[in-house]
Amino acid sequence: MSTVKKYQDKNGNTRYQFQVYLGVDPQTGKKKSTRRRGFITKKAANIALSRIEVELEQTSSLPVENNILFKEVYGEWYSQYINTVRESTWARTDGMFQNHILPIFGNKRLRTITVNQCQQAVNKWFSEVTYNYTRWYNYLVAVFDFGVKHGYLSKNPAKLITMPKKPDKWGDKPVNFWNRDQLKKFFSCIDPHQELEKYCLFRILAFAGVRRGECLAITWSDVDFVHQILRINKTLTQGKRGKQIIQAPKTKKGRRTITLDNTTVGILKRWRNKQREYYLFLGFNTLKPDQLVFANTKNGYKSLNTPGKWLRKIINDNNLSPRITIHGFRHSHCSALFAAGASIKEVQTRLGHEDVATTLNIYTHVTQSQEKEAVQKLANFLNF
Repeated sequence: MSTVKKYQDKNGNTRYQFQVYLGVDPQTGKKKSTRRRGFITKKAANIALSRIEVELEQTSSLPVENNILFKEVYGEWYSQYINTVRESTWARTDGMFQNHILPIFGNKRLRTITVNQCQQAVNKWFSEVTYNYTRWYNYLVAVFDFGVKHGYLSKNPAKLITMPKKPDKWGDKPVNFWNRDQLKKFFSCIDPHQELEKYCLFRILAFAGVRRGECLAITWSDVDFVHQILRINKTLTQGKRGKQIIQAPKTKKGRRTITLDNTTVGILKRWRNKQREYYLFLGFNTLKPDQLVFANTKNGYKSLNTPGKWLRKIINDNNLSPRITIHGFRHSHCSALFAAGASIKEVQTRLGHEDVATTLNIYTHVTQSQEKEAVQKLANFLNF
């Protein structure tokens, strides 16, 4: 039982106070109490204390509900989730929860989380990032759906929020591809003799249209010099705790065979001979079938960041524009295929897209020359 106690305020006046234990917070599970002070009479303090005790008594008589924490439900959801996706995906997903979702909801009782708290969280994410807030929100919904399915709560509060949307910015969006002349200028900035590995890597990115991880995972057994083809059957990516691992291609159609041009095959042959000499000097035998085409100085996987670092230095040293990313070579390859007259289906197959929509939505770049040709065809047709 709490009792009322007398004390002196800073002016020397007699005042009354009490502190009362309120029990366990239903959302956090932590013990909580409240202190009230400043009462002029002991009677006034006793009346206030009695009211609080009556309210506590009424609350304690309510039925006890499931008090499972959000982070515990997440643990159950995640243990099943990892069996449905690749390691690189579940490792990235856990990072999103640890950094953005669990700090807000982890220690709250699942059944006590309100729509307003979900709304505040999404609003916070919306103000901090450009795109990822929708992904974090979808994962939040997934955990609540899991909780509903297992009877931890009756409805999903996250589904009742108002989803914020960022308005489109005015002006042209920056392009992430190079046309024929821009690609030619880029390759003129690399010495094919002194920097043969670098030249060869960017040649594969530009002329085969492979993804960065696919390129860094290629072994010499994937290259058929006789038939001039390159087999894409694996990709380098990041797994648990950022460790680089080999996985199957991103999609089922990502497992594909790409025809190579004569010049690219010739560059690959030159690099294979140069690699054998260089790595023999380092003490490595590169004649084994699983030898990486692009390896680090310890004959292991190159860092996924290495191609990007090479690209940025070449762009900066030579004032190249527009500035593109490594993935921009894949955009450039796709654009060049369309410019050369390849069909949508041919482009889809070569790039390993799961469906045609991806090819159309992401890679519908046309060069200025194509646009001029289209306008001229229109003028010739109308002819007035």
